[in-house]
Amino acid sequence: MMAYEYDLVILGGGTAGYVAAIKASQLGLKTAIVEKENLGGTCLHKGCIPTKSMLKSAEIAHSMRNADLYGISSVTPEIDMSKIQGRKQEVVDRMHGGVKHLMKKHKVDIFSGHGRILGPSIFSPMAGTVAVEHPEDEEAESEILINQNVLISTGSHPRALPFLPFDHKLILSSDDMMGLDHIPSRMAIIGGGVIGLEFASMLTDLGSEVTVIEAGDHLVPHEDKDITNQLRKSLESRGVTFKIGNALDESSIDKQEESIALSLDDGELSVDKVLVAIGRGPNTDDLGLTNTKIKLNKGYIETNSNYQTDDAHIYAVGDVIGNLQLAHVATKEAIAAVEHMADENPYPIDYNSVPRCIYTYPEVAAIGMTEAVLKQQSIDYSAHKVPFAAVGKAVISHGDKGFGKILVDPETKDILGLSLIGPGATELINEAALAKFLDASALELGSAIHAHPSIGEVLMELGLDAEDKGIHV
Repeated sequence: MMAYEYDLVILGGGTAGYVAAIKASQLGLKTAIVEKENLGGTCLHKGCIPTKSMLKSAEIAHSMRNADLYGISSVTPEIDMSKIQGRKQEVVDRMHGGVKHLMKKHKVDIFSGHGRILGPSIFSPMAGTVAVEHPEDEEAESEILINQNVLISTGSHPRALPFLPFDHKLILSSDDMMGLDHIPSRMAIIGGGVIGLEFASMLTDLGSEVTVIEAGDHLVPHEDKDITNQLRKSLESRGVTFKIGNALDESSIDKQEESIALSLDDGELSVDKVLVAIGRGPNTDDLGLTNTKIKLNKGYIETNSNYQTDDAHIYAVGDVIGNLQLAHVATKEAIAAVEHMADENPYPIDYNSVPRCIYTYPEVAAIGMTEAVLKQQSIDYSAHKVPFAAVGKAVISHGDKGFGKILVDPETKDILGLSLIGPGATELINEAALAKFLDASALELGSAIHAHPSIGEVLMELGLDAEDKGIHV
């Protein structure tokens, strides 16, 4: 057994973990990461980056099929899944190499294995010393990491349905989708949230017959209903079938050797594979949390506003604490936690100013509150819509069915919420995020000079329209 001493030990080398390590190094803390798989975590290897690479391939296939819209003869693309997977892996490997380089540059030690928190022991009178175990290699000795602070950033995993466990062959998780070797001709997706819809968009563009089954009354229930209705219409026009308000149970599933039959409210559906995309659960098992004062709420770690647990020197951030499960939120929480450890004065995160993106075709992006939330909280607002059809560059991109919607405080004209559906939405939302961060009013957003022609002019028109000064609407 080998023992090492650190100022900070980070459990999990995903987006939050490696960003925390860089920040800690910048602040002079001697830092180690314990990671049992690959640096970069879900986001880099099974989530944000590989899915967007595959969505880009799907977008190209869509453009080829619809090239006649732009005066070029349409072609039916030949989909080679091994090449799509190869390109995805090239992108992932390149980014992974970048993360490993950053760890060397910042002198962060990486321990490959499973980290478990120990209770008070000969190493420390407090809980928090980390033992690194190597379940794969029985010969390897475990390492003991004595520390001043621990940061738990172990992320999340795809949730399974109790009556339909993943078999990684017919019943797939989003992780399994990253290794798909062919496009199933018929696919059912259980769950009409962000992950389910992104895969629905991708698979339909790659030639699969897709049915999305959602138990609730709405797709992506936390987003604006006008926006999600438009997204549904768009996906339906491209061949996706939706079964909304359709809850499944054990009796609904007949799993055969090569296919699955699903009994739905309006008849039976036979598919080659089922993707279960009903959300993600926190990775808090087997971390030694019972050796600490840490409290869990529905499996998520409870923290205060500085991301400290009930053991004040043990912090937790990202998907394990159950705020917004987004990579960019996890990184900001990680930076705030490390700054707090180092007695800096971290900038508090305003969760109302976090951009939320859906990388479907068309793209959806939003920030702030929706009308439903404003009504629920009895907050006064006025709503203003601008169609992308009013913006030349959006029409050129064939995004004229999209629109933007801004919600403003009638008194102060502060931006309470903003949603977009259409080309470039996931890039444009960053301008709205900057406006919210700088506390800009709708008129200030509208008065800033926007390049013409650009799709971003929709934001200028939204800002002006909120003051009844819109030019093109």
